[in-house]
Amino acid sequence: MGRFIPLSIPNFEGNERKYVDDAIDQGWVSTGGAYITKLEEEMAKFLHTDNVSACQSGTSALHLSLVESGVKPGDIVLVPPLTFIAAVNPVKYQFAQPIFIDCDDSFCLDPVKLREFCENECDFADGKLTYKANGCQVKAIVVVHVFGNMADMEAIMDIAHKYGLKVVEDSTEALGTHYTSGKFAGKYAGTIGDFGAYSFNGNKIITTGGGGAVTSNKSETVDHIRFLSTQAKTDPHYYIHDEVGYNYRMTNLQAALGVAQMEELPEFIRRKQVNYDKYAKLFENYELAKLIPFREGTSSNKWFYSLEINRERITVEMREIITKLQDKGIQTRAIWGLINEQKPYLNEITYKLEKAPYYAERILNIPSSTQITDEEIEYVASEIKKLFEELDNGKK
Repeated sequence: MGRFIPLSIPNFEGNERKYVDDAIDQGWVSTGGAYITKLEEEMAKFLHTDNVSACQSGTSALHLSLVESGVKPGDIVLVPPLTFIAAVNPVKYQFAQPIFIDCDDSFCLDPVKLREFCENECDFADGKLTYKANGCQVKAIVVVHVFGNMADMEAIMDIAHKYGLKVVEDSTEALGTHYTSGKFAGKYAGTIGDFGAYSFNGNKIITTGGGGAVTSNKSETVDHIRFLSTQAKTDPHYYIHDEVGYNYRMTNLQAALGVAQMEELPEFIRRKQVNYDKYAKLFENYELAKLIPFREGTSSNKWFYSLEINRERITVEMREIITKLQDKGIQTRAIWGLINEQKPYLNEITYKLEKAPYYAERILNIPSSTQITDEEIEYVASEIKKLFEELDNGKK
C-alpha cells in the first residue's frame, strides 16, 4: 500500500523523549516521582480546578469516581448506550445496575429522556430516588462527552440536583472542551459534575501510552481518590491499610510523557479545530453524508470527526465501507456497537432507545490525527465521495 492515513495516532513533537529519559536517569519509573505531581498540577491549572489525581487509565478514573460516589451493590447508575463500553463496565465492578438512557443528536445523554425517566419511572422521597420496578436506589449518572462534544450539562445538572444524584463526567475524549456561554461559561468538561475522568490512551488528544486522571468538585475527595489508588496505605512504615485500595496509580514514566504532552495540548486542540473546519467545507451540502457538528455555545477539542451516512441511499454494511476505504489507504471506523446489545448487558434495562440505534447504523469516524496534512484531508474526502457515489442506490 503506497499510503496510509491513520484514524488517530499520537503526536510526539515536544519534550517527550527528554522528560522520559530524565525520569529513567533519576530512577523514578514506577508509581512515585516528581513527574506525577507535575502532571497533576499542570492539569489542574489547565482545567481551572483545585486538584487532580493521575491514575492508571480512564477506566480506573471512572471506577474510583463511582466508588467515591457511594455506588454499592444493587444500586442503579444511569448510563448512555452509545459510547465505549469502558464507560459502563465500572458500574459492574461495583455490582450495581446500569440503566441505559437514550442519546440526543450530540450522541451524548439526552436530558429530556433522563428527566422523563426520573419523573415517570421513579419515586422520590426522603432525598432518595428509587426505581419503581424493583425498588432499588438510583445513585449516579455517567455522562460521556462523546468525541469531544459537550453534553447538555445545564439540563443534566438541574436533574441531578433535583434528585440528589452524583454526576460522573466521562471526559476521556473531551480534554480541553469547555462552555463559552450560558451558566457554565468557561467551565471545562469534567469540572461541572461531581467527578471528571480523563483518558490518555494512545488515540486521545494527548497520551501517556495508557493512563488517565480524575478530578472532583471537592479537593479533599481527590486526595481520597489518590489514597485509594495507591492501595489505601494509612501507615507507610508498617503497611497499615484501613480501606480496600486499588493499584490504580499512574507511573512516573507515563507522567513524564504526559507533562510534555500537556505543553502541546493547546496546539493540538487548535489543529483539531482547524482540520475539522477543512473537512466541513469539503463535505458542505454533500447529499450522501454530512459532518456532525459540535454543540453551540462550546469550544470543543474536536477530538474525533464523524460522518453521518445517508442510509436512504447508501445501504451496504458499514464493514464493507471500512474495508473499501482501507484498500485506499484510509483508516476509518464505525461508531461503537450499542452497549446494551453486548453480551454482558443483554438483560439490562433500557429506556426509550431511539436515536442511539439510529446513529449506530450511520456514523463513520474519519482520520483526525493532529499531524494530518491538508493534502491528506482532501484525499480522504475525495475518496469517501468517490466510494459513496459508487455505492449510491439512489442514482437515476
